[in-house]
Amino acid sequence: MLKVSEILRVKGDILYTATPDMAIDTAIQIMSEQDIGSLVIMEHGQLAGMLTFREIIRHLHKAQHGNKATTVRAIMDDAPVSVTPNTSADEVQRLMLDNHARYIPVMDGPTLQGVISFYDMSKAIVKAQQFENSMLKAYIRDWPSDQGNSAA
Repeated sequence: MLKVSEILRVKGDILYTATPDMAIDTAIQIMSEQDIGSLVIMEHGQLAGMLTFREIIRHLHKAQHGNKATTVRAIMDDAPVSVTPNTSADEVQRLMLDNHARYIPVMDGPTLQGVISFYDMSKAIVKAQQFENSMLKAYIRDWPSDQGNSAA
């Protein structure tokens, strides 16, 4: 069974973070320059929340109507669903669907290990299916013949 730790190993260890008191404009700039869809919000070495395109879009919509929130803290998800490195890929899929979450932090106790995105999940599932297909094809190719077993 595919585990989160395997997905993180394939994904790599680059992780982009911000603080709750960072200006939203700065967070948007980082996300744009790094071509990423989320920032992990850390405060005092602990996960404080997630900032994704969803929160930014909501903020921009509200800003047109007079809301002038200027920090990440004002718009971040301060209670994101998270998983551990031992969580199964099936459970991550369920959590993503149930919570409409495109990004899920991976926590090992209080330590942030990474972030699993919907894209990461899709990529890992496709690779796992390709591996399984190649193993099945190899097994079928090497199928033992029944030449010695005649029913006479």
